[in-house]
Amino acid sequence: MTENEQQVAGLLLAAGGGRRLGGRPKALLAHRGRPLVEHAVGVLRAAGCTRVHVVLGAAAAVVRERAELNDCVLVENPEWADGMGSSLRAGLDSLAGTQARAALVSLVDQPGIGAAAVRRLLAAYEDESSLAAAAYDGVRGHPVLLGAAHWAGIAATATGDRGARAYLKEHHGAITLVECGDVAEPYDIDTPPDLAHLE
Repeated sequence: MTENEQQVAGLLLAAGGGRRLGGRPKALLAHRGRPLVEHAVGVLRAAGCTRVHVVLGAAAAVVRERAELNDCVLVENPEWADGMGSSLRAGLDSLAGTQARAALVSLVDQPGIGAAAVRRLLAAYEDESSLAAAAYDGVRGHPVLLGAAHWAGIAATATGDRGARAYLKEHHGAITLVECGDVAEPYDIDTPPDLAHLE
C-alpha cells in the first residue's frame, strides 16, 4: 500500500433520489447485475482507496439491505433531499478524526469513470493542501481530490446541488487538472435516456 492510498480516503456520494428518473434512487440502479453503488465502491477500491466512506440518503435502509458494502463506512445524510452539498458536508464530517489527509470524492451516477481515472487523480495527492480534479479535454469534472486543509472551507460553501463548486471556482488557480478524457467518459445517469449507459 502506498502512502497516498493510506492518506487519501474514497468518498462516494450516493444519496440522490433520482428525481428526474421518476424517484428511483441512483444507488440502487442495476449495473452489471448489481446495485450501482456497489460498482462505484469497487472502482474506488480497484484504484487503491483502502478507506471508503459512502454517503447514503434516499432509500438508505434498502441500499444497506441490497448492496454489499462490507468494509465501507456508511454515512446517512438525513438532509439528502437538500442536494449534493449536504451529502458532501456529511461525508467530509465523517472523515474528520480519521487518518485521512484528503478525500477523493466520486459520484455514484458516473459509471463511465473507472479505476484508471481515479488512480491518476490519486497520484496528484501531495499533502493536505492538495486540490485536484479530473479533466476531460481540459474541462474540469469529477472525481475531485480535496485535501483536508480545504474541508472546512468547502463545507461552509457546499449548499444545494453545488457541492464543492463554489469553493473550487474561488480557488481555481490552486487546482491541479488531471486529464482523464482518454480513459473515462464523464456522463451522468440523470434522466431515463441515460439509463442506456447501464449494462
